[in-house]
Amino acid sequence: VRLQVQSVEKPLYRGTLHCFQSIIKQESAFGLYKGIGSPMMGLTFINALVFGVQGNTLRALGKDTPLNQFLAGSAAGAIQCIICCPMELAKTRMQLQGTGEYKLKTKNYKNSLDCLIKIYRKEGLRGINRGMVSTFIRETPSFGFYFLTYDCMTRYLGCEAEDSYVIPKLLFSGGMSGIVSWLSTYPMDVIKSRLQADGVGGVTQYKGILDCVRKSYHDEGWRVFTRGLTSTLLRAFPVNAATFATVTVFLMYMRSEDNLRECEPGPVIQQPSSL
Repeated sequence: VRLQVQSVEKPLYRGTLHCFQSIIKQESAFGLYKGIGSPMMGLTFINALVFGVQGNTLRALGKDTPLNQFLAGSAAGAIQCIICCPMELAKTRMQLQGTGEYKLKTKNYKNSLDCLIKIYRKEGLRGINRGMVSTFIRETPSFGFYFLTYDCMTRYLGCEAEDSYVIPKLLFSGGMSGIVSWLSTYPMDVIKSRLQADGVGGVTQYKGILDCVRKSYHDEGWRVFTRGLTSTLLRAFPVNAATFATVTVFLMYMRSEDNLRECEPGPVIQQPSSL
C-alpha cells in the first residue's frame, strides 16, 4: 500500500526492501503490523464465504470443468467484495496513518473499527464502500483464476489423500494459485488502493476509476500499475499456500470414512501422517 500510493514527486521508498527497512527504522517493527485489526476481523468471514460459495456454485453448475472452476471462483470473488471492500479501506487508512513517525503526533483513528465508524459518520455508506467497483473488477476474475489454477496444479501434480507428498504439493499449488490470481488483476489493485487512500491528507485527487487511471498513467507512465508488485507476490505465495492447504486437508479429514469411524466406540484409528 505504501509503495502503491506514494507521491511520484517526493517518493519515500525506493523499493520493497527499502520500504521494509524504513518502516522498521522509523516506526519500529510494530509499523509493519499497522491495520492488522481489519484483516483479523474480516478474513475469517471472507475465506468461509469464498470457499463456501465456490463449492456450492461448482455443485450447482454440475460438471467439474476448467470453465466451471473459473465461473465458481468468480462468483465467490464477486460476493465476498461486500466484506472485502470495507475491510481493505480500513486497512489502507490505518497503514497510511503516521507514515514515517515513531510516535504518532496526530492519530485520526484508534483502530480499524474506529476508522470505519468515523468514515461512516462523515461520509455514510458511500464512504464505507469507497473503492467497491474497483474491488469488484479486481476480485471477480482474480478468484476465477485463483481456483482454476489450483484445480489445474493439483490435477497435474496428482494430489491424492494417500500420497506421502500431498502436503508439499498442496502448498505449492496454493502458492502458485495466489501468484497467478494477483498477476491477473494487479493493475486494478493499484487503482483500488489509490482510490481508497484518496482524501487522506484532506485533498481529493480522483473523480473515479477512469480518472485515476488517466492521471496515474499521465504522471508516472505504465510502471505505476506495477507499483508494489514484488512485495505483493512475496506475500501471496506463503499466504495462499497455507490457506489452500489448510482448507483442503481439513475437508479431506472431515470427509474421510476413518474420521466417521472415530466417532464410534472402539480403538482410536491413526490418521496417515501426511494428513
